[in-house]
Amino acid sequence: MSESRQNTVGHELELLEHRLGELVTVVAQLREENRALRQRLDGLTTERATLLQKNEQVRTRVEAMIGRLKAMEHGT
Repeated sequence: MSESRQNTVGHELELLEHRLGELVTVVAQLREENRALRQRLDGLTTERATLLQKNEQVRTRVEAMIGRLKAMEHGT
C-alpha cells in the first residue's frame, strides 16, 4: 500500500474515531435525559393520582352539601 493511501486510510480512521466519540457522548446525554424524563413522569403520575383523589373527595363533599341543602329546602 502506498504511503499516501495509508495516510488517507489513517485520516479516515481518525475521522471515524472522532465521530464515534461524538456519538458515544450523544448516547450518554440521551440516556441521562431519558432517565430525567422518566423520573419526571413518575412524579407527575403520582401528582396526578393525588389530585384525582382530592378532586373525588371534593366532589363527594359538594354532592353531600347539595343533598343537605335540598333536604333543608324540602323540610322548610
